[in-house]
Amino acid sequence: MILAEKIILLRKRNGWSQEELAEQLGISRQSVSKWELGASIPDLDKVLKMSKVFDVSTDYLLKDEIEEFPKAEVSVSDSVDTYENMEVRSVSMEEANEFMELTRKTSGKIAAAVAVLILSPTVLLLLAGLSELADSLLTEDMAAGIGMIALLLMVVAALVVLIPTGMQLSRFEYLDKEVISLQYGVQGVVEKKKTEFEPVYRKSVVIGVVLCIIGVIPMMGAIALAVPDIGFVVCVDLLLMYVACGVYTFIRYGSIQESYNKLLQEGDYTKEKKELGRKTGVFAKIYWCTVTAIYLGISLTMNNWKDSWIIWAVAGVLFAAFQGVIQVISKDRR
Repeated sequence: MILAEKIILLRKRNGWSQEELAEQLGISRQSVSKWELGASIPDLDKVLKMSKVFDVSTDYLLKDEIEEFPKAEVSVSDSVDTYENMEVRSVSMEEANEFMELTRKTSGKIAAAVAVLILSPTVLLLLAGLSELADSLLTEDMAAGIGMIALLLMVVAALVVLIPTGMQLSRFEYLDKEVISLQYGVQGVVEKKKTEFEPVYRKSVVIGVVLCIIGVIPMMGAIALAVPDIGFVVCVDLLLMYVACGVYTFIRYGSIQESYNKLLQEGDYTKEKKELGRKTGVFAKIYWCTVTAIYLGISLTMNNWKDSWIIWAVAGVLFAAFQGVIQVISKDRR
Protein backbone atom coordinates (compact mmCIF):
# COMPACT_ATOMS: atom_id res chain seq x y z
CA MET A 1 0.00 0.00 0.00
CA ILE A 2 1.47 3.34 -1.06
CA LEU A 3 1.55 6.55 0.99
CA ALA A 4 -1.37 8.13 -0.89
CA GLU A 5 -3.61 5.14 -0.14
CA LYS A 6 -2.56 5.14 3.52
CA ILE A 7 -3.46 8.81 3.94
CA ILE A 8 -6.92 8.17 2.47
CA LEU A 9 -7.41 5.07 4.63
CA LEU A 10 -6.31 6.77 7.86
CA ARG A 11 -8.33 9.91 7.18
CA LYS A 12 -11.51 7.94 6.54
CA ARG A 13 -10.77 5.66 9.49
CA ASN A 14 -10.88 8.76 11.71
CA GLY A 15 -13.96 10.11 9.95
CA TRP A 16 -12.25 13.29 8.78
CA SER A 17 -12.77 15.25 5.60
CA GLN A 18 -9.81 16.59 3.63
CA GLU A 19 -10.51 20.04 5.10
CA GLU A 20 -10.43 18.69 8.66
CA LEU A 21 -7.15 16.87 8.13
CA ALA A 22 -5.65 19.93 6.45
CA GLU A 23 -6.67 22.09 9.43
CA GLN A 24 -4.93 19.75 11.87
CA LEU A 25 -1.76 19.79 9.79
CA GLY A 26 -1.85 23.53 9.17
CA ILE A 27 -1.99 23.23 5.39
CA SER A 28 -4.51 23.76 2.57
CA ARG A 29 -7.12 21.21 1.49
CA GLN A 30 -5.54 21.23 -1.98
CA SER A 31 -2.29 19.90 -0.52
CA VAL A 32 -4.09 16.96 1.06
CA SER A 33 -5.93 16.33 -2.22
CA LYS A 34 -2.63 16.23 -4.13
CA TRP A 35 -1.15 13.78 -1.61
CA GLU A 36 -4.12 11.44 -1.95
CA LEU A 37 -4.01 11.61 -5.75
CA GLY A 38 -0.28 10.84 -5.73
CA ALA A 39 0.45 14.14 -7.52
CA SER A 40 2.86 15.18 -4.76
CA ILE A 41 4.26 13.82 -1.51
CA PRO A 42 4.44 15.49 1.90
CA ASP A 43 7.79 16.67 3.18
CA LEU A 44 9.38 15.09 6.26
CA ASP A 45 7.89 17.67 8.63
CA LYS A 46 4.35 16.88 7.46
CA VAL A 47 5.02 13.14 7.68
CA LEU A 48 6.05 13.58 11.32
CA LYS A 49 2.88 15.58 12.02
CA MET A 50 0.69 12.96 10.33
CA SER A 51 2.27 10.19 12.36
CA LYS A 52 1.14 12.02 15.52
CA VAL A 53 -2.30 12.99 14.17
CA PHE A 54 -3.06 9.46 12.94
CA ASP A 55 -1.21 7.78 15.84
CA VAL A 56 0.90 5.58 13.58
CA SER A 57 4.63 5.24 13.03
CA THR A 58 6.56 7.01 10.28
CA ASP A 59 7.69 3.57 9.11
CA TYR A 60 4.06 2.67 8.43
CA LEU A 61 3.54 5.85 6.41
CA LEU A 62 6.76 5.69 4.40
CA LYS A 63 7.32 1.96 3.83
CA ASP A 64 4.92 0.48 1.28
CA GLU A 65 5.42 -3.09 2.49
CA ILE A 66 4.04 -2.33 5.97
CA GLU A 67 0.27 -2.87 5.92
CA GLU A 68 -0.59 -2.93 9.65
CA PHE A 69 -1.26 0.03 11.97
CA PRO A 70 1.79 0.27 14.29
CA LYS A 71 1.62 2.97 16.95
CA ALA A 72 3.59 6.15 16.53
CA GLU A 73 7.29 5.82 17.22
CA VAL A 74 8.78 8.80 15.44
CA SER A 75 12.25 8.15 14.14
CA VAL A 76 13.74 10.78 11.88
CA SER A 77 16.81 8.71 11.08
CA ASP A 78 14.68 5.85 9.74
CA SER A 79 12.73 8.06 7.39
CA VAL A 80 15.35 10.21 5.67
CA ASP A 81 18.08 7.75 4.70
CA THR A 82 17.07 7.78 1.04
CA TYR A 83 17.51 11.54 0.81
CA GLU A 84 21.03 11.40 2.20
CA ASN A 85 22.47 9.39 -0.69
CA MET A 86 24.37 12.03 -2.61
CA GLU A 87 25.94 9.55 -5.06
CA VAL A 88 22.72 9.14 -7.04
CA ARG A 89 20.21 11.58 -8.50
CA SER A 90 17.05 11.97 -6.44
CA VAL A 91 13.73 12.00 -8.32
CA SER A 92 10.71 13.67 -6.70
CA MET A 93 7.04 12.80 -7.11
CA GLU A 94 6.52 15.92 -9.25
CA GLU A 95 9.38 14.96 -11.60
CA ALA A 96 8.14 11.38 -11.91
CA ASN A 97 4.55 12.43 -12.63
CA GLU A 98 5.67 15.02 -15.17
CA PHE A 99 7.83 12.45 -16.97
CA MET A 100 5.10 9.80 -17.06
CA GLU A 101 2.47 12.27 -18.27
CA LEU A 102 4.76 13.71 -20.97
CA THR A 103 5.62 10.20 -22.17
CA ARG A 104 1.94 9.30 -22.37
CA LYS A 105 1.15 12.42 -24.41
CA THR A 106 4.08 12.09 -26.84
CA SER A 107 4.15 8.30 -27.32
CA GLY A 108 1.42 8.40 -29.98
CA LYS A 109 3.17 11.15 -31.93
CA ILE A 110 6.50 9.35 -31.87
CA ALA A 111 4.90 6.06 -32.88
CA ALA A 112 3.08 7.69 -35.81
CA ALA A 113 6.25 9.44 -36.99
CA VAL A 114 8.26 6.20 -36.94
CA ALA A 115 5.45 4.44 -38.83
CA VAL A 116 5.63 7.15 -41.51
CA LEU A 117 9.40 6.58 -41.81
CA ILE A 118 8.79 2.88 -42.37
CA LEU A 119 6.17 3.67 -45.03
CA SER A 120 8.33 6.28 -46.78
CA PRO A 121 9.78 3.87 -49.43
CA THR A 122 6.36 2.42 -50.39
CA VAL A 123 5.57 5.00 -53.10
CA LEU A 124 9.06 4.68 -54.57
CA LEU A 125 8.82 0.87 -54.67
CA LEU A 126 5.37 0.89 -56.22
CA LEU A 127 6.31 3.39 -58.94
CA ALA A 128 9.50 1.49 -59.68
CA GLY A 129 7.44 -1.66 -60.18
CA LEU A 130 4.91 0.11 -62.41
CA SER A 131 7.68 1.56 -64.57
CA GLU A 132 8.81 -1.96 -65.47
CA LEU A 133 5.46 -2.91 -67.00
CA ALA A 134 5.58 -3.27 -70.77
CA ASP A 135 2.73 -0.83 -71.49
CA SER A 136 3.64 1.66 -68.76
CA LEU A 137 3.95 5.36 -69.62
CA LEU A 138 6.08 5.80 -66.51
CA THR A 139 9.82 5.67 -67.17
CA GLU A 140 12.34 4.49 -64.59
CA ASP A 141 13.71 8.02 -64.17
CA MET A 142 10.21 9.44 -63.65
CA ALA A 143 9.43 6.71 -61.12
CA ALA A 144 12.68 7.32 -59.24
CA GLY A 145 12.17 11.09 -59.22
CA ILE A 146 8.55 11.07 -58.07
CA GLY A 147 9.24 8.26 -55.61
CA MET A 148 12.19 10.09 -54.04
CA ILE A 149 10.11 13.26 -53.68
CA ALA A 150 7.40 11.29 -51.88
CA LEU A 151 10.00 9.56 -49.70
CA LEU A 152 11.69 12.81 -48.70
CA LEU A 153 8.37 14.54 -47.97
CA MET A 154 7.36 11.69 -45.66
CA VAL A 155 10.75 11.76 -43.95
CA VAL A 156 10.48 15.54 -43.44
CA ALA A 157 6.95 15.16 -42.03
CA ALA A 158 8.18 12.53 -39.56
CA LEU A 159 11.16 14.66 -38.51
CA VAL A 160 8.91 17.68 -37.93
CA VAL A 161 7.21 15.58 -35.26
CA LEU A 162 10.22 13.70 -33.89
CA ILE A 163 12.62 16.63 -33.39
CA PRO A 164 10.45 18.87 -31.17
CA THR A 165 9.10 15.85 -29.31
CA GLY A 166 12.63 14.65 -28.66
CA MET A 167 13.55 18.11 -27.37
CA GLN A 168 10.64 17.95 -24.92
CA LEU A 169 11.80 14.60 -23.58
CA SER A 170 15.48 15.57 -23.50
CA ARG A 171 15.05 17.02 -19.99
CA PHE A 172 14.62 13.47 -18.71
CA GLU A 173 17.61 11.91 -20.51
CA TYR A 174 19.30 11.42 -17.14
CA LEU A 175 16.82 8.60 -16.45
CA ASP A 176 18.46 6.61 -19.27
CA LYS A 177 22.04 7.18 -18.16
CA GLU A 178 22.26 8.01 -14.45
CA VAL A 179 21.59 5.92 -11.39
CA ILE A 180 18.56 7.42 -9.63
CA SER A 181 16.93 7.27 -6.23
CA LEU A 182 13.17 7.73 -5.92
CA GLN A 183 11.95 9.84 -3.03
CA TYR A 184 9.50 8.45 -0.49
CA GLY A 185 6.23 7.34 -2.02
CA VAL A 186 7.34 7.61 -5.64
CA GLN A 187 8.21 3.94 -6.12
CA GLY A 188 4.84 2.80 -4.82
CA VAL A 189 2.96 5.13 -7.17
CA VAL A 190 5.02 4.06 -10.20
CA GLU A 191 4.68 0.35 -9.37
CA LYS A 192 0.91 0.75 -9.03
CA LYS A 193 0.61 2.47 -12.42
CA LYS A 194 2.84 -0.14 -14.03
CA THR A 195 0.73 -2.98 -12.62
CA GLU A 196 -2.47 -1.35 -13.90
CA PHE A 197 -0.92 -0.81 -17.35
CA GLU A 198 0.61 -4.27 -17.81
CA PRO A 199 -2.57 -5.94 -19.26
CA VAL A 200 -2.77 -3.20 -21.91
CA TYR A 201 0.93 -3.55 -22.68
CA ARG A 202 0.70 -7.33 -23.06
CA LYS A 203 -2.20 -6.99 -25.50
CA SER A 204 -0.28 -4.42 -27.53
CA VAL A 205 2.71 -6.76 -27.83
CA VAL A 206 0.48 -9.58 -29.05
CA ILE A 207 -1.25 -7.31 -31.59
CA GLY A 208 2.08 -5.95 -32.85
CA VAL A 209 3.57 -9.41 -33.31
CA VAL A 210 0.44 -10.67 -35.10
CA LEU A 211 0.50 -7.69 -37.49
CA CYS A 212 4.16 -8.29 -38.36
CA ILE A 213 3.52 -11.99 -39.00
CA ILE A 214 0.45 -11.30 -41.13
CA GLY A 215 2.48 -8.86 -43.21
CA VAL A 216 4.85 -11.64 -44.29
CA ILE A 217 2.04 -13.88 -45.58
CA PRO A 218 1.37 -12.00 -48.89
CA MET A 219 5.10 -12.00 -49.71
CA MET A 220 5.41 -15.72 -49.02
CA GLY A 221 2.36 -16.29 -51.23
CA ALA A 222 3.88 -14.21 -54.01
CA ILE A 223 7.10 -16.24 -53.86
CA ALA A 224 5.21 -19.53 -53.85
CA LEU A 225 3.00 -18.54 -56.80
CA ALA A 226 5.85 -16.89 -58.74
CA VAL A 227 3.80 -13.75 -59.36
CA PRO A 228 5.11 -11.01 -61.70
CA ASP A 229 7.47 -8.36 -60.35
CA ILE A 230 4.68 -5.83 -59.87
CA GLY A 231 2.82 -8.32 -57.70
CA PHE A 232 5.92 -8.87 -55.60
CA VAL A 233 6.37 -5.09 -55.20
CA VAL A 234 2.77 -4.74 -54.00
CA CYS A 235 3.39 -7.52 -51.47
CA VAL A 236 6.51 -5.70 -50.22
CA ASP A 237 4.44 -2.54 -49.77
CA LEU A 238 1.81 -4.51 -47.88
CA LEU A 239 4.55 -5.93 -45.68
CA LEU A 240 5.78 -2.43 -44.87
CA MET A 241 2.24 -1.29 -44.08
CA TYR A 242 1.64 -4.15 -41.66
CA VAL A 243 5.07 -3.66 -40.08
CA ALA A 244 4.38 0.07 -39.72
CA CYS A 245 1.13 -0.70 -37.88
CA GLY A 246 2.90 -3.24 -35.69
CA VAL A 247 5.74 -0.87 -34.89
CA TYR A 248 3.23 1.87 -34.09
CA THR A 249 1.66 -0.44 -31.52
CA PHE A 250 5.03 -1.42 -30.06
CA ILE A 251 6.21 2.18 -29.68
CA ARG A 252 2.85 3.66 -28.62
CA TYR A 253 2.47 1.37 -25.62
CA GLY A 254 6.09 0.32 -25.21
CA SER A 255 7.11 3.94 -24.51
CA ILE A 256 4.68 4.12 -21.61
CA GLN A 257 5.92 0.79 -20.25
CA GLU A 258 9.51 2.00 -20.61
CA SER A 259 8.72 5.17 -18.63
CA TYR A 260 7.84 2.96 -15.65
CA ASN A 261 10.94 0.80 -16.15
CA LYS A 262 13.16 3.89 -16.31
CA LEU A 263 11.86 5.19 -13.00
CA LEU A 264 12.05 1.77 -11.34
CA GLN A 265 15.42 0.97 -13.01
CA GLU A 266 14.13 -2.33 -14.34
CA GLY A 267 14.41 -4.16 -17.67
CA ASP A 268 16.79 -2.33 -20.00
CA TYR A 269 17.43 0.43 -17.46
CA THR A 270 19.23 -1.38 -14.67
CA LYS A 271 22.55 -0.01 -13.44
CA GLU A 272 24.44 -2.62 -15.48
CA LYS A 273 22.53 -1.78 -18.69
CA LYS A 274 23.18 1.93 -18.21
CA GLU A 275 26.89 1.19 -17.92
CA LEU A 276 26.76 -0.80 -21.17
CA GLY A 277 24.86 2.03 -22.86
CA ARG A 278 27.59 4.51 -21.97
CA LYS A 279 30.18 2.24 -23.54
CA THR A 280 28.31 1.69 -26.81
CA GLY A 281 26.58 5.07 -27.14
CA VAL A 282 29.25 6.88 -29.17
CA PHE A 283 29.86 3.84 -31.36
CA ALA A 284 26.13 3.51 -32.10
CA LYS A 285 25.90 7.07 -33.43
CA ILE A 286 28.91 6.61 -35.72
CA TYR A 287 27.75 3.15 -36.79
CA TRP A 288 24.22 4.09 -37.86
CA CYS A 289 25.35 7.27 -39.62
CA THR A 290 27.83 5.15 -41.58
CA VAL A 291 25.15 2.58 -42.42
CA THR A 292 22.83 5.34 -43.65
CA ALA A 293 25.58 6.79 -45.83
CA ILE A 294 26.35 3.35 -47.30
CA TYR A 295 22.65 2.70 -47.96
CA LEU A 296 22.11 6.02 -49.74
CA GLY A 297 25.39 5.72 -51.66
CA ILE A 298 24.64 2.23 -52.99
CA SER A 299 20.98 2.95 -53.70
CA LEU A 300 21.61 6.21 -55.57
CA THR A 301 24.60 4.86 -57.49
CA MET A 302 23.03 1.58 -58.58
CA ASN A 303 19.42 2.89 -58.64
CA ASN A 304 18.36 -0.35 -56.96
CA TRP A 305 16.16 0.79 -54.07
CA LYS A 306 14.11 -2.39 -54.31
CA ASP A 307 16.98 -4.57 -53.08
CA SER A 308 19.24 -2.22 -51.12
CA TRP A 309 16.95 -2.31 -48.06
CA ILE A 310 18.73 -5.56 -47.09
CA ILE A 311 21.58 -3.34 -45.83
CA TRP A 312 19.44 -2.35 -42.84
CA ALA A 313 18.68 -5.97 -41.91
CA VAL A 314 22.36 -6.94 -42.03
CA ALA A 315 23.39 -3.79 -40.12
CA GLY A 316 20.83 -4.50 -37.39
CA VAL A 317 22.07 -8.06 -36.87
CA LEU A 318 25.73 -6.94 -36.76
CA PHE A 319 24.95 -4.19 -34.25
CA ALA A 320 23.09 -6.64 -31.98
CA ALA A 321 26.08 -9.00 -32.17
CA PHE A 322 28.45 -6.17 -31.24
CA GLN A 323 26.34 -5.25 -28.21
CA GLY A 324 26.30 -8.89 -27.12
CA VAL A 325 30.10 -9.07 -27.29
CA ILE A 326 30.48 -5.86 -25.24
CA GLN A 327 28.04 -7.18 -22.64
CA VAL A 328 29.95 -10.46 -22.27
CA ILE A 329 33.27 -8.61 -21.93
CA SER A 330 31.80 -6.30 -19.29
CA LYS A 331 30.48 -9.25 -17.25
CA ASP A 332 33.84 -11.01 -17.40
CA ARG A 333 35.62 -7.90 -16.13
CA ARG A 334 33.20 -7.54 -13.22
